Amino acid sequence: MKRGFFTIMSAQFFSSLADNALFVAAVQLLRGGGAPTWQQAALVPMFALFYVVLAPFVGAFADALPKGRVMLLSNSIKVVGCLMMLFGTHPLMAYAVVGLGAAAYSPAKYGILTELLPASQLVKANGWIEGLTISSIILGVLLGGQLVGPKISAHLLAFDLPLIDTGINTPPEAAICVLIFVYLLAAWFNTRIPLTDFPLRPMPRNFLGLLPDFWHCNVRLWRDRLGQISLSTTTLFWGVSGNLRYIVLAWAAAALGYSVTQASALVGVVAIGTAVGAVAASLRMRLEHATNVMPLGIGMGLLVILLNFIDNVWVAAPFLVLLGGLGGFLVVPMNALLQHRGHNLMGSGRSIAVQNFNEQACILGLGGFYSLSTGLGLSAFGAITVFGVVVAGFMWVIKRWHERNCIEHSAEVEYLLDIARNDDMHS
Repeated sequence: MKRGFFTIMSAQFFSSLADNALFVAAVQLLRGGGAPTWQQAALVPMFALFYVVLAPFVGAFADALPKGRVMLLSNSIKVVGCLMMLFGTHPLMAYAVVGLGAAAYSPAKYGILTELLPASQLVKANGWIEGLTISSIILGVLLGGQLVGPKISAHLLAFDLPLIDTGINTPPEAAICVLIFVYLLAAWFNTRIPLTDFPLRPMPRNFLGLLPDFWHCNVRLWRDRLGQISLSTTTLFWGVSGNLRYIVLAWAAAALGYSVTQASALVGVVAIGTAVGAVAASLRMRLEHATNVMPLGIGMGLLVILLNFIDNVWVAAPFLVLLGGLGGFLVVPMNALLQHRGHNLMGSGRSIAVQNFNEQACILGLGGFYSLSTGLGLSAFGAITVFGVVVAGFMWVIKRWHERNCIEHSAEVEYLLDIARNDDMHS
């Protein structure tokens, strides 16, 4: 790997670490202010809001500037969101601003991989990026919980500046102050990301003109044979993963009688499995074999259903590691294939913006479907069963479509083989 890749990894780790720790601090800030429970739950969709709304614009923005500069500006927006929380803006609004920064950050962090690395290294790069991101999710939740806890928050609140009233009087406010410095550390790494020789694509003067351009990119990626396969698979995976934490919480309460605090540890177990699967895929899979992992998506849906038959935590823990591991092994090669196709078809930033739009829309859609199932009177076990059947069914349809068209797109697969071989020869 080139040296700049490790700089990108460091920037991504600290930025994602702060994102997840900030979520815990924002929840505690709402609870301390007596906000209703629905507002705490609304933090997740508020964070995802700008991924969907700004999808037509952030991809073009990422392609118009050096990716490192885009990541620096995005982290600056996150810092603004933190300051808004500290100075009295409603946490939902402030967290949405942080989500705005994350939405702009994502096309740049993935797009620069296709500019910096050859195609033969994309699977490995995605494995490390995904594994590191998932690790930052686990550590970020733990960090946020410790920062708002009584021990560390007492030390933070005891620190004061002479002759200056900072107005920081609660544990979540003190935690947010610490996280601002974590974002600034990520921003420093952003300044160290090397420039690439890939040509920039200027933003059009009329921003509304990006809407038909985004729609064209969306349609073009969905109509491309390999693009359709990889986009549908990654969209479904992230739709499942985005809602899996709610499913695990509901299952743990119904099957094990766990509280939210106890159940959240099991959510971390799934994330650990995903990280292991992602790293394993980066070591074993190659770009030209990416479509071979599609049956794992069907397995994920079936494993979700099997959760209903587990009522022992010692069985549940390795089972959830397996569930997460299948997902990690599935998404890494598919993500690399999607990046490669999108990079060739329309530019890396635009293709990842299309990917983010579809994935976040799937998170919202599957979440609404699961909520509707429970709202119609289904028990947690019944809703989980329906959810798993839908996921496995959609993945089976995608796999069947691939099998029927595998002869037609054999030329594209051979094209990827040639690229990977040439990259290996040059490196």
